[in-house]
Amino acid sequence: MLINLHVKNLALIEEAEVDFTNHLNILTGETGAGKSVLIGSIQSALGSKIPRDMIRTGSESALIELIFHTDSDIVRQLMEEYEIPFEDGEIIISRRITSNRVINKINDCSVTVSRLKELSPFLLDLSGQHENQLLLKPQNHLKILDSYGKETIEPMKKKVASLFREYQSLSGQLKEENLGEEERLREIEFLKYEISEIEAAQLTEGEDEELEALFSRISHAKDILEACGEAYQMTENNASSFVGDAIRALSGVSSFDEGIHELILQLGTVDELLNDFNRELSGYMSSMEFDEETFHETEERLNLINRLKSKYGDSISKIKKYKEKNEKRLEHLIHYEERMNQLKLELKKTKKELSKCCDTLSSLRKDAAKPLSVAIREALIDLNFREVRFDISFKKTENFTMQGTDAVCFMISTNPGMELRPLQEIASGGELSRIMLAIKSILADEEQIETLIFDEIDTGISGRTAQKVSERLARIARSRQVIAITHLPQIAAMADSHYLIEKTSDAHSTISQIRLLDDTESVTELARMLGGAKITDTVLENAREMKALAEEFQNREFSEK
Repeated sequence: MLINLHVKNLALIEEAEVDFTNHLNILTGETGAGKSVLIGSIQSALGSKIPRDMIRTGSESALIELIFHTDSDIVRQLMEEYEIPFEDGEIIISRRITSNRVINKINDCSVTVSRLKELSPFLLDLSGQHENQLLLKPQNHLKILDSYGKETIEPMKKKVASLFREYQSLSGQLKEENLGEEERLREIEFLKYEISEIEAAQLTEGEDEELEALFSRISHAKDILEACGEAYQMTENNASSFVGDAIRALSGVSSFDEGIHELILQLGTVDELLNDFNRELSGYMSSMEFDEETFHETEERLNLINRLKSKYGDSISKIKKYKEKNEKRLEHLIHYEERMNQLKLELKKTKKELSKCCDTLSSLRKDAAKPLSVAIREALIDLNFREVRFDISFKKTENFTMQGTDAVCFMISTNPGMELRPLQEIASGGELSRIMLAIKSILADEEQIETLIFDEIDTGISGRTAQKVSERLARIARSRQVIAITHLPQIAAMADSHYLIEKTSDAHSTISQIRLLDDTESVTELARMLGGAKITDTVLENAREMKALAEEFQNREFSEK
């Protein structure tokens, strides 16, 4: 569950911290007080995009921090996979926003946004107006059904997806290799020509580099020989002569100082090195004697290799790989009929298996659809859809898809005598929020989600319906943490913990704050919600009665549970 929320320098919030409790947490406040910012901060902490202009004016950075406690095995596995310390079930998520970067951390370890998004669905589920709108898209109905029956559906769904990818691959190969006879023969001749041209060249690895070095030497042989001759003349005649003279000069005085002998030995070594150098230089100059034929052979071989490079690859290894690829393609084309027949057999086999698995998947979904339809209908009745009928319709798609061959649509009738029609055709905004509440309460049991957050759960409802929604929220909150923002006193009265978000202003700034209300303050806030700006004794008495009735409901429903 979500233990603590800390927000600093975000939009209207200078700094706010709130400790959430078990069961039903209700947030209220006047329009514009900052409730949406608070919910938005939770979404942002769990990976949603954070606009840079959300940083409070005059601040260099903003901070959002969430503290969770969870016993989820899935969360534990993910934390081990991420190699993040995880002790006593505590998870601290923080995001610090500056003008040029966002720093994300889980338990003080830096992580990517994708990590936050992977982890967040297992920590809490947040429902708002945007998610309610998702019910208007039938493709999301299939996701809800699969989520409800995932224990049996998921394994088969993965198998269908794998077979579908294989089916697509085989279909693509058949389409790609489906050639006319004339086109096939033409390609065969072209491949044979390219293969024979490469084979005829008899290329060896590194040959091009050796030839380029040889060609460079031949092309500049005259310049090389002139430079070598000049060096030979200077070292053989001048340098060697000077070294000999130096040795003789030192030898004449060596008897006067023993240290001279060491110097003479060093000069002797220099003389030997010069002699060795001159012999090697003389041999090198002899090897530089090239004839015209060698030059032309080298040039022609290089031209051939460079021409092959321009056609088949910029290195000898790439040319050889190109040849190997063409040889495989040629083999396929020569045995074209066998290859096509084999692909067709594989495609037929895969299609048959895929079709069988799709039928099995569809059967599993229909099995899950029955109890889900009943559960949703019962939940909707509990939410004041008195004469509601609900069903899940199935149609078979014309083609295979990654999800199988099921097109699923939620069908609903909210009034007596009205035929079942697709949900997206008849549901209003207020009905959508209650339908989503019903679905979320059912899926939460299946998915073992520990925290549910509802924003705008009271859209388009009032009176008895609002009372029914509050009772439903209270029932859901008995087994998990629920956090809800509301404008309706009927829902707020049911709170186990009631928080007020309020905005204060002066000449320089506007600040939103959140605080936990005690029983007296909660009744006063209910009176404000009931009576508006002026709170009379009668309104206060109504608020007390509303709170008392809510407590009576909870005692009656949950005292023995």
